[in-house]
Amino acid sequence: MIYGRKFRKVLCIGLTLVIAVNLLLAFDAKGTLQNLILGGALKELHSPLSEWDGAVLKRLSRLEVELQHLEESMKLALKQQERVNNTLKRVTDIQKPVRAKLSGPRKRMPHMKLFPDSPLFKQWGEDLSEAQQRKAQDLFQKFGYNVYLSNQLPLNRTIPDTRDSRCLQKTYSSQLPSLSVILIFMDEALSIIQRAITSVINRTPSPLLKEIILVDDFSSNGELKVNLDEKIKIYNQKYPGLLKIIRHAERKGLAQARNTGWKAATADVVAILDAHIEVNAGWAEPILARIQDDRTVIVSPVFDNIHFDTFQVSRYELAVDGFNWELWCRYDPLPQAWFDLRDVTAPVKSPSIMGILAADRLFLGEIGSLDGGMLVYGGENVELSLRVWQCGGKIEVLPCSRIAHLERSHKPYALDLSSALKRNALRVAEVWMDEYKDMVYLAWNVPLQDSGIDYGDISSRVALREKLKCKTFDWYLKNVYPALRPIHNIVGYGTLRNALDDNVCLDQGPVPGNTPIMHLCHGFSPQHVYYHLTGELYVGHLVAETNADDRCLTDPGDGEKPTLEPCSKAAEKGLHLYWDFKPGKAVINRGTRRCLEIKKDPSGGYVLVLQTCTGQVWGIQHTVRNWGRNDSQ
Repeated sequence: MIYGRKFRKVLCIGLTLVIAVNLLLAFDAKGTLQNLILGGALKELHSPLSEWDGAVLKRLSRLEVELQHLEESMKLALKQQERVNNTLKRVTDIQKPVRAKLSGPRKRMPHMKLFPDSPLFKQWGEDLSEAQQRKAQDLFQKFGYNVYLSNQLPLNRTIPDTRDSRCLQKTYSSQLPSLSVILIFMDEALSIIQRAITSVINRTPSPLLKEIILVDDFSSNGELKVNLDEKIKIYNQKYPGLLKIIRHAERKGLAQARNTGWKAATADVVAILDAHIEVNAGWAEPILARIQDDRTVIVSPVFDNIHFDTFQVSRYELAVDGFNWELWCRYDPLPQAWFDLRDVTAPVKSPSIMGILAADRLFLGEIGSLDGGMLVYGGENVELSLRVWQCGGKIEVLPCSRIAHLERSHKPYALDLSSALKRNALRVAEVWMDEYKDMVYLAWNVPLQDSGIDYGDISSRVALREKLKCKTFDWYLKNVYPALRPIHNIVGYGTLRNALDDNVCLDQGPVPGNTPIMHLCHGFSPQHVYYHLTGELYVGHLVAETNADDRCLTDPGDGEKPTLEPCSKAAEKGLHLYWDFKPGKAVINRGTRRCLEIKKDPSGGYVLVLQTCTGQVWGIQHTVRNWGRNDSQ
């Protein structure tokens, strides 16, 4: 045991010496140290004056041999260990796919979809945990778009340049007018507003951008108070005096909020925008150049779509802004006169404007800015459009100016806008549409007399029209918007009910489809009926536009089911579309002499039938003036 301990001690010393010598040899490039040490060692060992005795020499000789054996054993052991490691690696590589198959589903297993019917999660949110889904859905319900994603996106993000390549070749004067950008908001998400501000700053030439004015129409969202003020301070530290904010002490509506921003502006041109936008590259120069050329032009950029769920930007094709008889906005085809110019960068004459607009600041004031009597939302853009055209200005869409606009999935701040839209539409009709105002009443299914709707005091707007010596609405239809088609011979409109049961109404039925039905009365547009003095019965939404068709009730001539067909095509198909009708009388087809009647079906409801008249009579909700009150009409 003692020998073993001594041997291990000597072995350790020997190993240490070998390692030390090898290290020294490794750093001795010329071999001098090696010769010196080895030579000296040999001399020392073979010197007759050595103090080492023979036993020690023998032990060292054996130790040298053992060290050599140990070195060889260590080399062999290292090779064996390397082979073992290689074997283990191959086994591990084989096991990895097996482990992945066993453990993968647990790691990548999709979370349960908590809101499978929510529009937010149709194309987004696969990897969200259940807690994240709840948070995202709550924000979506509150704002109508994906705030959860917006809060993660960079404020200064890149969006695709959607301009035609020929727009990039245009050059503009170095002396363009100054610009005030007005951002209107009410209960937007803070990140949305910041992204709008950032895009305006980064994509508007700084010498042209005089100010950004934020108008808060009495938001209840807490982060738009102190938090927004802090963000504005940070912006103004970098861009002194650029941002201003004005807060309404009560809700005033979109038109008055825009007027607030316009009154506070000081630049030559005002661009009045929503706060849920991102301006694109080169958006401002075409606007400023066009208004510099003609101060009476109100201009609109081209809108692109920021998707409410993914925030991806989709390019919208160029179109002009129009409206229907409810004064609700729509996109219309480009006029042929614009195509004839063969210049894709040329301004496009437009009947209306969508709401986002730019104008000479002083000219906008001269024509009365926006009508502050318009409440909440809707119709204010059509009112301004009619006034501009009828009072000496013009409206154009600029193909080379593009702005991405975030379109909400729903409007949480006003779930039912119909009452405000209806009220505002009647206000516009009474001031600007002369004898054509009846079409607005018809489209909204409102009585022509004693409507019961208070559209406010219009005396100041009527006085403004007289002061500006504005043209008639008839002039506007003929010279600006001939595609909007008035109908002069409608004599009855609203719901159509059979006397057998006045709880059910004639309804257009499923769309697409051409089979009318009887349905519990609700009074919305699928149940609107318009009877013409010439005999047509329109059913459903009143289209009344060139290149679009209302749907006429027809008797196909065989079978007992009536149909709905585009009015212009019904006659071509040989269908019978003219009916004799008076309130409280039968509805009789002029061609077949069959009556439109109802009968019970096996489920207990009613179905429409065409049959030999049995004496059933119908009543219509509204009549135009005295129609149907006596048999002479």
